[in-house]
Amino acid sequence: MSPALDRTVGEAAETHDGAARMETSGPLAGKIVLIAGATSASGTAVARALVDAGATVLAVGTRPEALDALAQTVPGVDTRVCDLADRSAVAELAMRIHVKFGDIDGLVHLVGGWRGGGGIGGQTDEDWAFLERSFATLRNTSRVFYDDLVGSPAGRLAMVSSTAVDRPYAGGANYAAAKAAADAWTRAIAQGFSKEAPRAAAAIFVVKSLSGLEDELARQVVGLWGEDPSTINGVRRLLTEPVADTSTASDPARIEE
Repeated sequence: MSPALDRTVGEAAETHDGAARMETSGPLAGKIVLIAGATSASGTAVARALVDAGATVLAVGTRPEALDALAQTVPGVDTRVCDLADRSAVAELAMRIHVKFGDIDGLVHLVGGWRGGGGIGGQTDEDWAFLERSFATLRNTSRVFYDDLVGSPAGRLAMVSSTAVDRPYAGGANYAAAKAAADAWTRAIAQGFSKEAPRAAAAIFVVKSLSGLEDELARQVVGLWGEDPSTINGVRRLLTEPVADTSTASDPARIEE
């Protein structure tokens, strides 16, 4: 067994009969959504919004203590430890999920991070290896779960990209290149969906900074299932802070990728 899955939080005996799909109500009742990189602040917000909408949420990360904290903060999530940069570990994760829950309906990719500075000459191999890991996790999870999303009556994939893809600068060349790769990969998935699964969609949320956009990201991720897939598939959507409604305004929490 892969060491990455030695510890699975909250995992019960796994015999697939469909019963593991939680009995919930809400617009996403019956949907199973996996969050990759779920222990970030954005992951917590998205997990909470999905649970509130009735989805069964599978929260995946590499740090057991952070997953424990997430489970305390967002009751009802199924938390699992996995190194998503390891393709074999992701395949084993998928096997366990399929046995207990069946196929997933959504994949939300929130694995990220920032390294930069020093101009072109200062773009180090160490920084690139760190940033490329985020792209590797997207490649692995999307390849392993692609058939699930194609087979779902409403498959959705979402990832967070950056305005640096369109306007890269020397000090952030590594970061922009990694984000551009992830952006292109997701649009390629969208093209695949358009041919194989017109009811599915791959959406890209573009930000200059994730700071302050936690709740808006969560709201829009949940909203993907209510939108016509043809209008969101492969679309790069700029994520901005919503205009305050003075009747219901609230201060958005901060998020980090």
